[in-house]
Amino acid sequence: MSVTEITANPAPLGLLGFGMTTVLLNLHNAGFFTLGSMILAMGLCYGGTAQIIAGIMEWKKNNTFGMTAFTSYGLFWISLVLILLLPASGLVKDSGGNIAMASYLGMWGVFTGVMFIGTLRANRALQFVFGSLTILFFLLAIGDITGIEGITRLAGFEGIICGFSAIYAGLAQVLNESYGRVLLPLGPV
Repeated sequence: MSVTEITANPAPLGLLGFGMTTVLLNLHNAGFFTLGSMILAMGLCYGGTAQIIAGIMEWKKNNTFGMTAFTSYGLFWISLVLILLLPASGLVKDSGGNIAMASYLGMWGVFTGVMFIGTLRANRALQFVFGSLTILFFLLAIGDITGIEGITRLAGFEGIICGFSAIYAGLAQVLNESYGRVLLPLGPV
């Protein structure tokens, strides 16, 4: 007798954790409000922890792409919060300055660019999320390395679009699965 395990789709959790946190951080980058505890808490809890949970669930579903993406970006959010909090706590001298942050964001841009290639076999919604996220990371890195506030502000607006695209992709999966038909298209390849 074989046992079939049926588990829920973890992708909406990961996409929503990423998308909502990304929108909030980029509202800050676009200049709408200062960086505060709301963004940091969201980064630790929903952006970080929820995505790691989604990544572990993707592993259980044998989805290497989903496991790698959600776990990595969950750890991105936690590491970003630590980069911001550790110097303020006095545990470390500083975050390394603009070049260090630009290097950090640039590495995430390279990683995301390669992950974007993986979405070419997925749907158009994921392609947009990963394509716009790649652009976001590089814009933020350029903003940090040059110190040009206008680039960071532009990145903020681009990041809001990226975040909302992830929210759309996550909610589309929830609603499409709930109704057993396509209510919100994802653009299959």
